[in-house]
Parts: sequence; C-alpha cells; structure tokens
Amino acid sequence: MSGGSWPRIAALVAAVTVAVAVAVPAPARAANGTIGERETVCAGDLFVRTQPNGAWMGTLYQGQTFLVEGPRSGGYVYGFAYGHLNRRGWVQDGWFC
Repeated sequence: MSGGSWPRIAALVAAVTVAVAVAVPAPARAANGTIGERETVCAGDLFVRTQPNGAWMGTLYQGQTFLVEGPRSGGYVYGFAYGHLNRRGWVQDGWFC
C-alpha cells in the first residue's frame, strides 16, 4: 500500500463507524403511564387483566395504545386498551414509551 492509502482507509473506517452508530436504534425506554394520556405500549406484549395481577383477558402488543385512566394499584394502572381488545382493564405500569 502506498502512504496515501492510510488516510483514505482511516476516513472510510470512521465513516462506517458513524453510519453504524446512526443506523442502530437506541433501546426503547419504558415509563409509567400518565393519567389522562393515551400511551403507546413499549413492551413486546402487555397483558390486560381484570384487576391488578388478576385474570388475563387479552394482550396489547408493542405500538398499540392504552388510555391511562387510573387509579394505580400495586404496580398496575387502570384504563382502556385500544386495538383489537377495545375494553377496560388493568395493565402493569411502567411499559409505555
């Protein structure tokens, strides 16, 4: 290799490193729901239950929405599950984007 190739190779490596860093999405950061807000589910799936830690009645999937109505109880929050469920229930809080 000639002496002039190394700067071009270094520039190419730097460009590829930046391109990869930009192309890789940042991990989703889950948060508690805000009462009165229609929140987006950040988790891969989120069980909708009849009461906090109660019987399962459906599943919301990432990208679907949940209207946080409140109250909160034992790490769960009450609200309305949109999408294919379209019903009120309890979900584990802390899984909204």
